[in-house]
Amino acid sequence: MDNSIEILGLYPTWYQPALGSGWVLGIIAVVHVLASHTSVGAALVSTWLATVAVRRNRPELLEYVRRYGVFLLVFSYVLGSITGPGIWFSATVASPRGLSALIHSYVWWWATEWVFFFIEVVGIYLLVYLAGKVDGRSYLKIAWIFGLASWATMLIIVGILSFMMWPGQERWFTEGGTLNGFFGLYTFAQILSRTCFMLMAAALAGGLIAAYLRDGAFRLEMTRKLAWVGMLGAVLGAVFFQWGLTTLPESAQLLMKTRLPGSFVPAMWAILAAIVIHFAALLLRPGALNVPLAAGMMAALLIFGIWPEERARESMRKPYVAGQFVYSNQIIARDVPALGVKSELPALESRGMLALHPFIPEHLRRIGEGNELEAGHALAIVYCSNCHGLGTTGTRPFGEMFAGNRDAEDIERFIKGALVTGNMVNMPRIPLRDDETHALAQFIASLPLWHSITR
Repeated sequence: MDNSIEILGLYPTWYQPALGSGWVLGIIAVVHVLASHTSVGAALVSTWLATVAVRRNRPELLEYVRRYGVFLLVFSYVLGSITGPGIWFSATVASPRGLSALIHSYVWWWATEWVFFFIEVVGIYLLVYLAGKVDGRSYLKIAWIFGLASWATMLIIVGILSFMMWPGQERWFTEGGTLNGFFGLYTFAQILSRTCFMLMAAALAGGLIAAYLRDGAFRLEMTRKLAWVGMLGAVLGAVFFQWGLTTLPESAQLLMKTRLPGSFVPAMWAILAAIVIHFAALLLRPGALNVPLAAGMMAALLIFGIWPEERARESMRKPYVAGQFVYSNQIIARDVPALGVKSELPALESRGMLALHPFIPEHLRRIGEGNELEAGHALAIVYCSNCHGLGTTGTRPFGEMFAGNRDAEDIERFIKGALVTGNMVNMPRIPLRDDETHALAQFIASLPLWHSITR
């Protein structure tokens, strides 16, 4: 028995009963992804268009770049600047240890990303307000610095996101080193696919600006240019995305095959095909572009493209939330010698969560006849609420689990067979003691009664 640990360094659990903390974080993140992907892709497109405008002396194209920049300031940078801190705040309370694992591994990379982001924000303001007011050579320097700084922010964030899925090199666990965790085949596949999809999103957003142009010939020219960018971005992005799938760890491959809805893959191909057809149609009939069509395609990308893709990415790294060593319920599940981190599973197995969690009320430290349901409720919040609603609402609610079975003995057998032993690939191992297993099963079995007496 491991009695060396008096208490674990766990944080309070943020339980959001209506949606679930994961959904709150996911909704904010998806809006942020649309804004940030559009901004990075648009920065690259703007740099290209500004270069053409200056070298060919085309003031109307420079004016388009300025208008595109104004749209980005309002849509991407205001919306992104609101949702970005929203991700930080919601992730801090929903997954404090997951965020801590990323910060402890990549704090200086994140600081570097913020420097590039500052340059990017200054760059977009200069690109908008200095269009036509400075010489072409100076304007191009601003455009290229803006474009490269924007792409650099994506480069760093993609590396950190890739680490969340799986550290780039297995030796990171024993040797450490930010580069060992940052770089892997999955990282490079993500960089390429996201760059292409960002260009696709930028082409859709650019179409919205082009739809407002009054010069008919110029409007047709811009529509065709953006259609080529968008179509190539969509096709090449799909190719690199497929390559990225082959670089995923075995557990993610298994989760992708067994846990994602059967409609996921067809739906993703359908939205991609719809976008490619949209751009192909604009190449043939650029005059068909209008504001409702352009705005509708942006909304379709958000709802039918980014939302399911981000949700699938979150699902494929289960049961971990960061680096394949922090569970989604914040338990450290694996030794990481390079960080001096020890798995907490042995201590939980021997002494129990109720004894080791610092925020468990004192009267629930020991389970007795009078507090069994309340103790089970506390265990459900700590172990399960990060991924499950504890009633009939939220993400994967308990009310819909166990096929409606409310027999406590059946539920207890399932917990012991599947969760205590860690036999479910998408679920964390939950090393409950026998009395804790019994209390959790009693709580789940009593859910209708529990809600009626605690409402």
